[in-house]
Amino acid sequence: MQETRYAIHPDHFKNMDTAKLREAFLFENVFQKDQINTVYTHYDRLIIGGAAPILKPLLLETMDKLKAGYFLERRELGIINVGDTGQVSVDGKEYTLKFKEALYIGRGTKEVIFKNTSDNVPLFYFNSAPAHTSYPTKKITFAEAETVELGSLENSNHRTIRKLIVNSVLETCQLQMGLTELKPGSVWNTMPPHVHDRRMEAYFYFEIPKSQMVCHFMGPAQETRHLWIQNNHAVISPPWSMHSGAGTSNYSFIWGMAGENLDYGDMDVITLSDLK
Repeated sequence: MQETRYAIHPDHFKNMDTAKLREAFLFENVFQKDQINTVYTHYDRLIIGGAAPILKPLLLETMDKLKAGYFLERRELGIINVGDTGQVSVDGKEYTLKFKEALYIGRGTKEVIFKNTSDNVPLFYFNSAPAHTSYPTKKITFAEAETVELGSLENSNHRTIRKLIVNSVLETCQLQMGLTELKPGSVWNTMPPHVHDRRMEAYFYFEIPKSQMVCHFMGPAQETRHLWIQNNHAVISPPWSMHSGAGTSNYSFIWGMAGENLDYGDMDVITLSDLK
């Protein structure tokens, strides 16, 4: 399944009802059995996708939207496994990815195949961005990630941030990815909220317990809206939008960014009292 999401002006955003907001920014069908599902966004041309190879291998094929001979002819790709152990074949070389391990694949790679090598249920979440040059394919484990702890239990935002695909770990053109895990008793992510005026971001929420939800906040600081998110759903965050969220329990999420630069700290922080 392939979808396209067009860029929304913030003035248009203010007049959107719940259904229109979800249609424009929420990606619900990330994983479907034995399928690769993608959303091509007009925010920095980021592609968001999910592959669930349960009974058969899944080839990452090009799409008409790309006008390319193969998917990564002019793109780079970041993958994080959010399911059981599985494999990704990259031009014939096999990479085994355990839960929460990542794989970066550079521009010019002709064949990417998602595989299940046992009775497991691997779930490969990926982001892809246009690339100006080629960098080597590299697997990133937890031990290789740049890891920091932020927040506090007193403020309900004690969390671990694992920077997996960032320029302090490996070279990329513009793609950055990592994951954030909230500690038990903490529910708020991305505190303080901020905007990245020079790049867009996509969030993928997972490890949300059954019957629990996350409320994702977005929009200009003076005109915020919210989206209720279930497990394994993704949300698009435009460059003009703040982003934050609160859950009915703790959870994890993957963040992916593309745009003007690779400076992880390039953000415009919003004072909490300025939110409306």
